[in-house]
Amino acid sequence: MAKKKPIRRRDAITPESLLRVAIYTRRSTDDEHQPYSIEAQTHRLEAYVASQPGWQISASYTDDASGATLDRPGLRDALTAARDRRFDLLLVYRLDRFSRRIADLANLMDELDAAGVHFRSATEPFDTSSAAGRLFVQMLGAFAEFEREVIIDRVISGMERKAAKGEWTYGPRPYGYTVDPTTQRLLPHLDEAPVVREIFELYARVGLGTRAIAERLNTQGRRTKNGKPFSGHTVIRMLVNRLYLGEVGFREVVVPDAHEALVDEDLFLRCQAVLSKRTDPHSSRAAANSDYQLTGLITCPECGHGYVGTSATGKLRRYRYYTCFSRARYGTAGCTASRIDADLLEQAVNRALLDLLADTDLIIDVVEAEWAVRAQDTAKQREELAGISGQIAAAETAVDRYLAAFETGALDERTCGHRIRDLHIKIDQLTVRRDELTALVQYDQARVRPEDIAQTRAELAHVLEHGENGAKKAIIEAHVAEIKIDGRDLIPTFMVPYEFRTGGQVVGRAGLEPATEGL
Repeated sequence: MAKKKPIRRRDAITPESLLRVAIYTRRSTDDEHQPYSIEAQTHRLEAYVASQPGWQISASYTDDASGATLDRPGLRDALTAARDRRFDLLLVYRLDRFSRRIADLANLMDELDAAGVHFRSATEPFDTSSAAGRLFVQMLGAFAEFEREVIIDRVISGMERKAAKGEWTYGPRPYGYTVDPTTQRLLPHLDEAPVVREIFELYARVGLGTRAIAERLNTQGRRTKNGKPFSGHTVIRMLVNRLYLGEVGFREVVVPDAHEALVDEDLFLRCQAVLSKRTDPHSSRAAANSDYQLTGLITCPECGHGYVGTSATGKLRRYRYYTCFSRARYGTAGCTASRIDADLLEQAVNRALLDLLADTDLIIDVVEAEWAVRAQDTAKQREELAGISGQIAAAETAVDRYLAAFETGALDERTCGHRIRDLHIKIDQLTVRRDELTALVQYDQARVRPEDIAQTRAELAHVLEHGENGAKKAIIEAHVAEIKIDGRDLIPTFMVPYEFRTGGQVVGRAGLEPATEGL
């Protein structure tokens, strides 16, 4: 049995409570007609907080995602802040903005309870500071989840009924067809239907690959139903779609001859046989992407997209290239930049990196120059850190003075509470900055020795020569910042560690562009 988290409950919220409030808003991507925009929720929550005496907004979190999942960046940030005690109450506009699943809601309530943070809705009458309020939240969540599941069941049943009658069930029309607004059945598109037949013919009978077919269509000026160029991925999805045999289906419901077929069964089966035998360039490219060390480091000088790993299978072996993403996806209709031989480029970059590390005097000069800059920054950071520590101590002393004044009756409860609340907010902000500065100044400069650089170079050379692809890629990602294309020259910019084998800790990197033109 899982061990429950310790709960630190606060006192019930009263009209006189002085609270740091965090607001959370969410616009659901699965709400077709969303009546509660982020702006509207934020405006109403701010108005609600302003109407409560002693409440102050200290943070705001938002998401544009479904409430059926907890994988939301804004929600994660809110829970992290709650655990760090950066606010006292989390406020939402409605409960369903927070979660739509009762199990998730229960877990979220436990998270907030463990952090000692209250939860409240601006439009629903519950307060989690009381047992009755927490029970009411669970009941609302149960009803919300029940309603959602009922809606899902109705939608699925409706889609299955439409499919059983041979009607189109998937929203936007597929390429090659239009949707009859009266019968909701598919009808051949006058311009696109011949293109579908051509794609199947070119693949099964002419023997063109998916990328070659896409490039041919793009050259002819053809476009997808969304107006975009064809890609190998688009073509292969069409080749495996039984919709073009006249079938319509939803889940377990499959209806043959629901509409006019654009290809006959013999042609469709011939395409499937070719697909099963042929290693399609698109699928090969996706599967082998981890084999390419320099993916993401090269920018196309013509269109600005990054270069990705591609391959072609010849009679004797497989050829590897780095190709502009636009050209890889759409052919020369997307970009005309030249492909780069991957084997030659990777060997040249690896050799240039090792040659650079062989120049120990240059490396030491670069690292010590960076350490000199870092030392100046560190001195400023230490100075700021000392000042912040003093400010925190002064604020804590002020809190003690206000409490003493309240105990002696020299200061009333409301005034004392407001001032102490403001001081705690200030202390929290200063503490965050103090922790950041402490992490930045904790490392001391270590002298870089030639033998350390030589040992590092030897280890890298061994991995680049004998290591697995993943290890080689990790080395390149750690040491190569980018590779520029200048005409026929490829110029790598390397990142040099500040430290070499000094406790295994690399605290930063310095950029260095060596004279390696003509790779």
